[in-house]
Amino acid sequence: MKSISVFGLGYVGAVTAVCFSHKGCRVVGVDLNAQKVESLENGRTPIVEDKVEQMAAEAHTSGRLHATTSADAAINETDISFVCVGTPSQRNGKLDMRGVERVCKDIGQALRDKKGFHWVVLRSTVLPGTTESVVIPALEASSKKQEGKDFAVCFHPEFLREGTAVADFFEPPFTIFGARDEAQIEPLREIYSWSTSKFFVTTPKSAEMVKYVCNAFHALKVGFANEIGTICKELQLDTEAVARIFVSDTRLNISPAYLKPGFAFGGSCLPKDLRALNYRAKELDLKLPLLESLMPSNQEHIERAVASILHSKKRKVGMLGLSFKPSTDDLRESPLVHLAKRLLGEGCELQIWDQSVALGRLIGSNRQFIEDEIPHIGSLLREDASTVIASSEIVVLGTKAVDKKALRAQLRPNQSLIDLVNIEKEQRCTDWPTYEGICW
Repeated sequence: MKSISVFGLGYVGAVTAVCFSHKGCRVVGVDLNAQKVESLENGRTPIVEDKVEQMAAEAHTSGRLHATTSADAAINETDISFVCVGTPSQRNGKLDMRGVERVCKDIGQALRDKKGFHWVVLRSTVLPGTTESVVIPALEASSKKQEGKDFAVCFHPEFLREGTAVADFFEPPFTIFGARDEAQIEPLREIYSWSTSKFFVTTPKSAEMVKYVCNAFHALKVGFANEIGTICKELQLDTEAVARIFVSDTRLNISPAYLKPGFAFGGSCLPKDLRALNYRAKELDLKLPLLESLMPSNQEHIERAVASILHSKKRKVGMLGLSFKPSTDDLRESPLVHLAKRLLGEGCELQIWDQSVALGRLIGSNRQFIEDEIPHIGSLLREDASTVIASSEIVVLGTKAVDKKALRAQLRPNQSLIDLVNIEKEQRCTDWPTYEGICW
């Protein structure tokens, strides 16, 4: 089994070192702090965490766990180096990368004289692009060697929570490797051979972003729960009962539903109910900035679509889709209706097709909405998608209820296609440089 060095004996580094040694790896911890090094070298941990102290003592007794202040010694004695130094916030919110940069310099200098291939695994949380724009160049400059030839670099985010770090290490939600060359991560798969979690191999940038997506979503959930709890308390409701019932829905509420990037939300429920909830909160003199931000955020997404279309400098626009979702003629609060209004206001020549929408069949509040929002919608509707595609310079795909093969066949190379619905990759017209997804 490969031997491992862990640079940085703070929370993540100490847990990583002890857990790998518990699984049978020979591990060398590295830190500038002599007290941390002395502690780990003697079988004690520099952090307080359930089960870590016991595992450290056992690994020390077996001779698998050591520590040093010397980067040279650690690199020469091991095959794989984990970088686990902190990346704290500066006062302006920017990450402080000095720890990562210093460790990369130290590792690079140690690699100068090392014979044989070496793996460098970055676990520190860094913004997308850091591995390729900061870490690899720093290692190459310091080592005078070439990444991919003399050493490999991988970004491998950690998901350790204080208090449950050991359980999180041994049973992670998933294991992610971000590398330029998938073949070079095989030794990393080997040291995780005991893991039953799902493995993902992607680019360094994508792996770096996943860490931020997870933490941002966790923060979003905490903020959402707290704001809902706040309004429930003010209304003298049983907050626990509301929350318990809410999370019991694993089909829509606690699930992948609604988490795939696409176009703005609409329809007769979500916008109306958000406005009502926010209005009630104002009546109660409550500030709920997260809930208040949802409608402006949704409108901004529509504006992104407008900007993409206008940026093309093409004015003959064909919209495929008008209702707020496929297989319905409901146009109330449809973001595509709002998009059509904005494009008309910008002087675009607009034609629209939606297989479920025929003006003559619209009745009741649905028809009233159209007469109020776009009274001349009838002159824009066409009976078939082919007519819209043929006469447009730019096609806006706003519904999945379109024959993708027929769409590809009818589109011309000089036409632009803006995808608002995130159709499957294999069905996209990416062989033309004119394909553009709204947020992918």
